[in-house]
Amino acid sequence: MDIQKLKQEVTQYAHQVGIDKIGFASADPFLDLKERLYKHREAGYESGFEEKDIEKRAHPELTLPEARSIIAIAIAYPTKIPDTPKSGPGEYRGTVSRAAWGKDYHHVLREKLKKLETFIEEKVPHARCESMVDTGVLSDRAVAERAGLGWVGKNTNLITPEFGSWVYLGEMITDIPFEPDIPIEEGCGDCTLCLDHCPTQAFEQPGQLNANKCLAFITQVKGSIPDHYREKLGNRIYGCDTCQQVCPKNRKINFTHQEECRPDPELAKPLLKPLLTIGKKEFQNTFGPTAAAWRGKKPIQRNAIISLAHFKDQSAVPELIELMKKDERPVIRGTAAWALGKIGGTHAKQALEKAEHEEKDAEVQEEIRKALERVQDLKVN
Repeated sequence: MDIQKLKQEVTQYAHQVGIDKIGFASADPFLDLKERLYKHREAGYESGFEEKDIEKRAHPELTLPEARSIIAIAIAYPTKIPDTPKSGPGEYRGTVSRAAWGKDYHHVLREKLKKLETFIEEKVPHARCESMVDTGVLSDRAVAERAGLGWVGKNTNLITPEFGSWVYLGEMITDIPFEPDIPIEEGCGDCTLCLDHCPTQAFEQPGQLNANKCLAFITQVKGSIPDHYREKLGNRIYGCDTCQQVCPKNRKINFTHQEECRPDPELAKPLLKPLLTIGKKEFQNTFGPTAAAWRGKKPIQRNAIISLAHFKDQSAVPELIELMKKDERPVIRGTAAWALGKIGGTHAKQALEKAEHEEKDAEVQEEIRKALERVQDLKVN
């Protein structure tokens, strides 16, 4: 078997099926990564969404014993919304991270990797391949960096020369000994814009993110969000792009050739008030095809409540009162109480005073108490 010729054929076929970048890396253990991951865990900086077994994350042979190389792929996604919907009084809108625009990237990448697997297996019938996207055991960014697709920036995102960091990543472990590509040297230089502009100062140092402080992760947790992070959330209802938006390597980049990744403006910047009462079936029909749906509707609804408080939207007060009174989920009731305290006004104050005597959950009671303290400082309309 001519490995070099096969590599060229695989590369050519990858571009034919819409893969924007492809690189090849050895399947040697990621020993430097492993050391960093253990330190990261000891410091308490993990998000909780990672693969729990660090050994599996660092040793490809634990996933595929015959592993000889890893194929890394990337596809570029858009950064701008055509005909952006306008946000205004009574019709305020939230923002969804660009990585969750269009069709769920997990499905997009898996489909492309499956085609690549089939092509390889037709060329090498006994080849062993194991593909993964995001939720797999390996670190997508570490693999992509080793395979020469780009370098990992100070904001921990992989930055490619062509597409900046606006790329989805996936990889395939195989027993075929492809010749590895040459990694790209780090290109951030002295720039610290991503670190300086992080709304919550979530970077403990360049290249080290404390996920517990990161709004991208905070928007996805299912419990209550601490008060000081609610203030920082603004109108983000899923994800955060700030550290990528300020990156000079991302300036003026907007690739729209991946049709499945193009945004629906009404999903990329959805109206907030309808999210307060959206049913489970409607939520799945609307957001289900996107990556923003994987945690269910509760985090999205909670974030929409916080966003309406950010806008001090008086028109949302009746819906917020209903949520505080009747929603079966304490997180939603408590967040609604907080929002009413932020928005203020006679109706909000009266509803909070009534709820103070009726609410049974201790945590929600505390939210109501704090909201009443806050609402008394506001001008009553």
